[in-house]
Amino acid sequence: MKLTEIQDLIKFVSKSGVNEVELETSDIKIVIRTGKTAAPVVYQQAAPIQVAQAPVAITTAVSEVSNSTPATPTPAANDDAKYVTIKSPMIGTFYRSAGPDKAPFVNVGDEISVGKPVCIIEAMKLFNEIESEVKGKIVKVLVNDATPVEYDQPLFLVDPS
Repeated sequence: MKLTEIQDLIKFVSKSGVNEVELETSDIKIVIRTGKTAAPVVYQQAAPIQVAQAPVAITTAVSEVSNSTPATPTPAANDDAKYVTIKSPMIGTFYRSAGPDKAPFVNVGDEISVGKPVCIIEAMKLFNEIESEVKGKIVKVLVNDATPVEYDQPLFLVDPS
């Protein structure tokens, strides 16, 4: 199973509302659980896999999956309690625009709607367009362009009013 297929499976499970998915073949077992409490995603490889003609042995990798959809806006803490935070749905490199010569997707003061792209996160040479799940006005960009981001790291503050 390719990494992109695993990523697609995780995205599908998180969007579908299914609580648990288990996939097992002769050489791989994947268990994805979601629910009220954060549960691990378990990925086990029984035998080495071939990637680009080079053997790679993956034994175990674990990452957390929250019960909410990735990039789900959540209320921010501190002084910005009236704002909604758009968070990173994955680990990768944050880009404000589609290319170095292109304009940023959003700037401070821009009005955004649900489904509007706000940034790109590159993970393993895959460029993932992150869309807004809230309508409002961009108040603050919390991450510099071309910098690494972690899973669930705040990216933008949005005024939903």
